[in-house]
Amino acid sequence: MESIAFSPQGPAVSSRESRAGRRVTPRRGPSVVSFTAVLVVAGLGFGLVLGLPLVDGTMSEFHLSGGVAMFLGSTTGLIGTYLALVMVVLASRWPALERTLGQGGVIHWHRILAPWPIVLLSAHAVLLTLAYAEAARRGVWREVGVIVNTFPSMVTATVALGLMVVIGVISIRQIRTRISRESWWLVHLFMYAALILAFAHEVVLGPSFVGHPLVQWTWTGAWLLAAGLLVTFRIGMPVFRSMRHRLEVVEARPESPGVVSIILKGRALDRLVVSGGQFFEWRFLAPGMWWQAHPFSVSALPQRGHIRLTVKGVGEFTRALAKIKPGTKVGVEGPYGSFTAFARRRPQALLIAGGIGVTAIRTLVEDLPLKSRPVVVLRATREEDLVLANEIEEITHHRKGVVHRLLGSRLEVPLENIFRLVPDFKKRDIFVSGPEEFVAAVVAMAHRAGVAPDAVHQEAYSI
Repeated sequence: MESIAFSPQGPAVSSRESRAGRRVTPRRGPSVVSFTAVLVVAGLGFGLVLGLPLVDGTMSEFHLSGGVAMFLGSTTGLIGTYLALVMVVLASRWPALERTLGQGGVIHWHRILAPWPIVLLSAHAVLLTLAYAEAARRGVWREVGVIVNTFPSMVTATVALGLMVVIGVISIRQIRTRISRESWWLVHLFMYAALILAFAHEVVLGPSFVGHPLVQWTWTGAWLLAAGLLVTFRIGMPVFRSMRHRLEVVEARPESPGVVSIILKGRALDRLVVSGGQFFEWRFLAPGMWWQAHPFSVSALPQRGHIRLTVKGVGEFTRALAKIKPGTKVGVEGPYGSFTAFARRRPQALLIAGGIGVTAIRTLVEDLPLKSRPVVVLRATREEDLVLANEIEEITHHRKGVVHRLLGSRLEVPLENIFRLVPDFKKRDIFVSGPEEFVAAVVAMAHRAGVAPDAVHQEAYSI
């Protein structure tokens, strides 16, 4: 079989246009105005939720037996559920939100908010149990039995809270890093089940909802909207795109020890609107692999009906890709990410890749204009770890740029050497891609050197 080659000159036209000649809306980086608007909307929602128990109750209730615990329990429950709603929206891959926050921003806010719904909903359960026990003058454990067995929808709510707590414990970093990504993905799905199980309890028993049909309908509508976004962009659009392009594996090509490129062919790839630097969630429809999707950056933009991704074997799934059979069908979700040439604010760019971060950098350079004079720095411990380096050099030279290879350990080659190679780095946009630790170190170094925040763009890879 003839091996598929991707021209270093890149696609016949820029990804600013589809190959069919239609104009593509630029995927610019996060907008300050849009980000502010998102914060305002989220803040207003938070304020309304926080105000519900204040409007519903009266100050006299604080003097009743268990009144303070009751108020705090209702408040923590409402805030925790609202933050869970925000988490669902963040997980929906809504394109408008991704363009506003950027992929890095979505992940950042997801990590910040993730513990709070579980903590607050656990506090909600404890506080209300104490309040009811105090009001009924019963023991706490006896009150637990009364609540679960006699209150409507409390069995499902208890199961839901149990699932959330288990997921929260597994999410602790020391535990999370000890399980495979595949297992973590499965566990994560149970959070959606927990939210569904808990919903009836909210509107049936919540003091702010009982007797307030407008509040009930508004709350239900908000959750239906969030669910609609999730179903549309995590299920509907991927199914449509997969059926439209009908991707299948052509070749699994070794690039270096532990790294393989998967070349795919498909239908109407000229209409696949993907920019250099973006990634898809790939689902290989093979035995033992079909049920999970993994994020991999595109390592070559579509050319002549083919597209490529390059993967480093760091787990069971990624190592199995080296043996994937030609003809295997592939589903896609995406493209995602704002780590693209459209995020540039300056005419010239400095692109820094660490390890497998070269995949995003390779296509990003491919998407830069001719004569844009990019500077590319490839950082690796050994020569054989410089995956796709020759391709990147060819593509960069076509754009009148230069590539620097930095080889050796961090003790031998400090990261500070990167900026010493590029005296005018403060006048360029800086794109950094690679492992989380590497990206964080380079970004921090750029900020210390006085690079403007809007000039630094990052794409971090995590296991």
